[in-house]
Amino acid sequence: MLKNLLAAGALSLTLSSAPAIAASAKPDLAIYGRLPTIESVRISPDGTKLAIIATSGDQRVLSIRQIGGGVLNGMMLGDAKLRGAVWVGSDHLLLVGSQTTIVPGVSGPKQEYFMASDYNVVTGQQTPLLNDQSGAMNIVVGWPMARVIDGQPVAFLEGVRFVDNRGQITLYKSMLNSRSTKLYDFAGEPNTNGWLVNAAGDAVAQSLYDSKRGVWSLKTKVDGAWRQIDEAVTPMGSYGLSGFGRDGKSILVWRTDDKNNDVLREYQMDGAHTDLPQDLELSGLIHDPGTLALVGGYKLQGDDLRYTFFDANAQKTWDAVSKAFGGDQVSLASWSQNRRKVVVHVESMTEGPAYALVDLDARKADFLGPAYKGVDASTVSPTRSVKYKAADGLEISGYLTLPKGRAPKNLPLIVLPHGGPEGRDTPGFDWWSQALASRGYAVLQPNFRGSEGFGWDFVKAGFGEWGKKMQTDLSDGVRDLVRQGLVDPKRVCIMGASYGGYAALAGATLDKGVYRCAVSVAGPSDLQRMLAKIRLLNDGQSSASQRYWLRFMGADGVKDPDLAKISPAQQAEKADVPILLIHGKDDTVVAYEQSQIMASALKRAGKPVSFVTLEGEDHWLSRGATRLKMLTEAVAFVEKHNPPD
Repeated sequence: MLKNLLAAGALSLTLSSAPAIAASAKPDLAIYGRLPTIESVRISPDGTKLAIIATSGDQRVLSIRQIGGGVLNGMMLGDAKLRGAVWVGSDHLLLVGSQTTIVPGVSGPKQEYFMASDYNVVTGQQTPLLNDQSGAMNIVVGWPMARVIDGQPVAFLEGVRFVDNRGQITLYKSMLNSRSTKLYDFAGEPNTNGWLVNAAGDAVAQSLYDSKRGVWSLKTKVDGAWRQIDEAVTPMGSYGLSGFGRDGKSILVWRTDDKNNDVLREYQMDGAHTDLPQDLELSGLIHDPGTLALVGGYKLQGDDLRYTFFDANAQKTWDAVSKAFGGDQVSLASWSQNRRKVVVHVESMTEGPAYALVDLDARKADFLGPAYKGVDASTVSPTRSVKYKAADGLEISGYLTLPKGRAPKNLPLIVLPHGGPEGRDTPGFDWWSQALASRGYAVLQPNFRGSEGFGWDFVKAGFGEWGKKMQTDLSDGVRDLVRQGLVDPKRVCIMGASYGGYAALAGATLDKGVYRCAVSVAGPSDLQRMLAKIRLLNDGQSSASQRYWLRFMGADGVKDPDLAKISPAQQAEKADVPILLIHGKDDTVVAYEQSQIMASALKRAGKPVSFVTLEGEDHWLSRGATRLKMLTEAVAFVEKHNPPD
């Protein structure tokens, strides 16, 4: 994977390899189903240390390593759900984790709450943040903003403070060396949903969103006073804030212009603005770690991940880094403040993902380790891009993984639609697809209409097509593979999570005659109940979330009778194949009751159904033991009802 380049002037790579697995043996499912061996790698601003978050079974471990040396410090994180880490200076690491719980005194069901703590890498001491603030919850919303001001490490955190018994987002400033935290900015606005703090530590921009009215507004702070500089009707949610612009001072916002085109707008403090050229085609942004200025971005164009830097020398440097890894897909994971040491995530289509550290001054790259232990050339099945036409002529793209060592003819197939629905599948390593392929199945991952990354017109093509053309886009892919002789039409199952779980249920009830079994992981089944619960969580008011779902579902409101027609639980009597339901008990995105409702409906209709509960698991399969349990149960089910051999 990490190609060893010995030519003069090229980067040289230090590599290691994993033991090969006998070709005749099926790999252990745990290779794919356990948590990634390395979840993230972050380099300190001074380029001397690496913070590596790794796993061992169901346990997470934080390790602070000296570059070129040994372990400096670290700690066992246990089964805590760590969501990420960010350096603040070179001696402090902010850890952000989450917990699913009910907070006493706060109404409503279980929610996923995020918390932050400071880990001092010198002393090894961990300090929770915001747990000592009067009238506040010890939770964070949004990602912490790390700054070094006058040589002191400072974290700016958006928390929840109660005013007149109502929680409002508030900005806090935490001085990490002195362990002192204070309320930094509170605008008194119940609709505030984010701040932006500049490199000097000044709060300079504020995003607000009125969910009931569907209106976003932007404020900037000049001479100590906040004033509104823009407002827009955005019924599907807030534009938010996307960091600083190219000068490190202007405010970046992704928004739509007067012609409904997506633009990246740079606002000056007085409201004057400029739109970045649309031909840049950026989907992700890259900011300088020191000045915070926008220096470039990236976009997945087709199957190619392309990085664009505004500075010609920076572009040349990145191109050289990417080229050093041959044809593998290289993405930026972390870099030092001077951008001379870079941690990259490398996706190999033949050996899986891994991390490497590139030292631009020393002109070398060191292999840090595979993201998944045991994933290598012997356990990765080939994946290729595919395109086909839907019944109405719309071109659909996706990815087809073929089982290693089997002739591509009359294969058993698993259709694996993504979640969202406005998500997408990508050409990189997919642990779920690879696990199924290791059992002898071909796996199709279609980017059905409504998926992101293929232009706004393609997204709009999904509006009103939930359970309709978004569903037949999947079975049209099956028919195309059958036409080519790759797939046996009598040996096809469908499996997915979240919206993909809904699609699995719809494949068994609404688009019959295609599949011989279905596996739904955390899939919605009763759309009216789902929307009613969202409305309840918003005090009976309409919300951006509700409007978003209704647009895809093509319904006029929560009580629209047409919702029953595309709700698998309401169509359970039509199910004609065995169905497996898997759901995490702590799911706060798609309620656990959605699978309970489906199971009850199928049992009343006398249809075959199995139900597996994942105790303590959330919507994202964040725990190692339950994630592996999901995969093991799903594979056993399809092997029983759709044998691969």
